[in-house]
Amino acid sequence: MNWLPLNPKLQKLRAKLLNDPYYRLQSGEEIQLAVKLGMRIDANQATVDDWLRLPGLSIHQARSLVELSLSGVKFYCIEDVAAALAMPTQRLEPLKPLLNFIYYDNESLDHPTQLVNPNTATIEQLVKIPFMDVSLAAAVVQNRLSAGSYRNLADFGRRLDLPGEAIAQLMYFLRF
Repeated sequence: MNWLPLNPKLQKLRAKLLNDPYYRLQSGEEIQLAVKLGMRIDANQATVDDWLRLPGLSIHQARSLVELSLSGVKFYCIEDVAAALAMPTQRLEPLKPLLNFIYYDNESLDHPTQLVNPNTATIEQLVKIPFMDVSLAAAVVQNRLSAGSYRNLADFGRRLDLPGEAIAQLMYFLRF
């Protein structure tokens, strides 16, 4: 038995949300339906794509919020997000039901708060990653310089000829 009521709008939105990870919510009504479906975005762990699901946010704003999070900024409420974007809180109020403001201390995380982008990191930054030795860090930088940026984790592993076990260990520390 389907757990959702037989509401066609809700069913249609559910299908969009499940089938299109880049679907951007269009209205306050869609926000409310998404909340009913259990959709939530953790403001302190959100990706650019997560932020872009919200109506009214630009790609530049989404990137800025992610960069702030990666630099250690914690968002405790909608007012913090509004201040980071230099916009009135009232403009973001409709998004409040979708956003969770969860506090993470460094000891409670299973992965580091500062993920490393292998497309921009230096050898010195890469060797700080668990399971990354100096020779692998040098290979990452050399491959990037000769063949261009890594598209994703799979591309990273393929180009460096890493075994699945190594990729599984490193994936918690990298962000592309």
